[in-house]
Parts: sequence; C-alpha cells; structure tokens
Amino acid sequence: AESRCLLIVNLQGGNDGLNCVVPHGNPDYYRVRPSLAIAQSQVLAIDAQLGLNPNMVSFKSLYDKGMVAIVQGVGYPNPDHSHFRSTEIWQTAAPDRYEHTGWLGRYLDDAGLPAENLFNGVSLAPILPEVMVGTKVDVPAIASEAAYGLRIDRNPMQRQAYATLVHDERLPFSSPYLAHVMEIEDRSQRGSEELPRLIAGYTTRASYPATPLGRSLALAAQILGSNIGTRVIYVQHGSFDTHVSQLAVQNRLLAEFSDAMKAFYDDLGAHGNDNRVLTMTFSEFGRRVEENGSNGTDHGEASPLFLIGGGTKGGIYGTAPDLSATNMGNVRFTTDFRSVYATVLERWLGRSASKVLDGTFDELAILA
Repeated sequence: AESRCLLIVNLQGGNDGLNCVVPHGNPDYYRVRPSLAIAQSQVLAIDAQLGLNPNMVSFKSLYDKGMVAIVQGVGYPNPDHSHFRSTEIWQTAAPDRYEHTGWLGRYLDDAGLPAENLFNGVSLAPILPEVMVGTKVDVPAIASEAAYGLRIDRNPMQRQAYATLVHDERLPFSSPYLAHVMEIEDRSQRGSEELPRLIAGYTTRASYPATPLGRSLALAAQILGSNIGTRVIYVQHGSFDTHVSQLAVQNRLLAEFSDAMKAFYDDLGAHGNDNRVLTMTFSEFGRRVEENGSNGTDHGEASPLFLIGGGTKGGIYGTAPDLSATNMGNVRFTTDFRSVYATVLERWLGRSASKVLDGTFDELAILA
C-alpha cells in the first residue's frame, strides 16, 4: 500500500450522466430526449441496457479489459443545484454542514506521511481545490511544470525585498501569521526547484492528446513514475455545463477524457505502474432527465462515476436510473458518494474512513 496513489478527475460543470453512460435499452430515454438522445446503433454497448457514449472508444477498451467500474446513480441527500455549493459538498464530503477542509486534505492530515515531503499530495490545477485543503498539510497547486513557482521568485531582487519585509520586526503590522506565510512561501520555492529535478529521469511511453487534460495526465504519470511519495493527485476537465448545444460540447469533452485516460494507463502500464494508481472521477451533479429548449440540459442530480485501474473490479455497480420515477425531473440518487469515498479510503488508501468522513458509510464491492 506504500506506493499506492489515488488520482481524482473533476469533470467540472456537471457531466450529463445519461449521454455518458447511455441507457440505450430504455424507451423512456428516447421519449424525453427527442433531439439529444444518442441513437442505439451508435452507443458502445456494454449490454442490452447500457453502453458508453460513442466518443469514448478508447475508454471502452479499458472497460473491456476489466479496468473500469461504473457506479450508477451517485449523489447525496437533499441535493443542491448550485455549481458552487454542490462542488463544495463533493469536495468537503459534508452535504449537511459547512466544512473548511476537503476530504483528501483530512486524509493527508491523518495519513502519517513524511512531513518533509513537499509532494504527498499534488494538485495539477492553477488554484488549490477545496478537496485538498487540510489543517496540517500544504498541497502545491501546479498548473504546469514550467509555470510552477511564485511569480515574485522569478526576480531575485523582489524575492529578497519580500523576505526582508516579512522578517522586519519593527513593522507595526507584525503578525503571527507572517511566519506561516513565509513557511508556505519557502515550501513553494523549494518545491518549484525540486520537482523538475525529481521527475527528470522519467521517460513518457505513450502518446498523450495535446489537450489540457492530456498534459495534466502526462505530468501526473511523470510524478507517479518518479516515486517521490505522492499519494493523491487532483486534475480537472471541463466545462460540462451544457445548457446549450450539448451534443457537440459533451461529445468533444468525453472524447478528450477517453483518449487522455487511455494514454495515461498505457504510460503507467509500460512502467509497471498501472496497478499502483486508482483513478476516480466526480462531477458536482448530473443533468436533468429531459432536454431543454436549447438543445441542452439543465442542472440535475445523481449521475455515474468511474473508478479506473488500481484494484478496480471492472463492471457495472449500483442501480440503473429510473427515468419514470424521477425526483421532480431529476435522476434520484441510489448510491451516496461517501460510500465510494469510504471504499477508496479503507480498501485503497488503508485509512479509517469514519474519521475522515465523520460518519460510517457502506463500502461497495468495487475494489479487490
């Protein structure tokens, strides 16, 4: 378990579950989506009822190898339709309260990892997502290897002036927080100098798509393959907020996701790392069951998520969405997302889920 890593992929904006994992055997799907439904002949069928979006050919090949678990109907009680609040709920794992730390931040705080390692957790995004915020551990936000570092550090004179200012005890605004600010600044400075050196020996052995997600996953594979102690990595992809012209936008984003994930696992596999890395997707909500008047769909509730690689037992889990018994036009949730998190924490990361999630949730049989 020491070398295991969890990769989180945030499908930002609310990925429409019904056009991603398509209920092509359900006549209700074709009835409520006269222009948006994906033709049965185009669906990448898994069985007589379900299949994948036709743009997910690369991803279907991972599914066919037994590397993908599809968990249906994932959500939480009393769902919120706001992007901001629902994203916060998924990232803090706290649907019923406001929490200032993320569930992976709390995992990192609790995991007993070496405090001197700057890369126990890594966010490959311009700003740190709430999911990685802890009380003890600082997680670097790395938009790209070239862009990683503090802007002020690119000018040595500015850096020296800043350090002098912060340490000047005569200043009237001297604050106990300044020492902490300098500590974070110092970790960022050292991290930006160390990371390129630590990952320089890695040879990429896959052809990644030239997309933001492709570049993020190529860097993720480099970090993982360099064995620098990273246990969790966050990447993002989107936006899936398809109120208008959904087919063109979502199909492109799903193709990009599919091709980037295939390249990532090809690369990991070539280095013998594919069983070390478990990937989990999430999106703040699915979309409404019925299409709207703008060839799109509006904010909904439950949707499927994917677990890929690692110890995944491939297949379909959970209850297929019942399109005739919706929650006011939305897919009802049948699996609490905290059950998925609990399974990942206990069976993959080897930590107490109840401590991180502040409660006990049923584990799912999705990981070996």
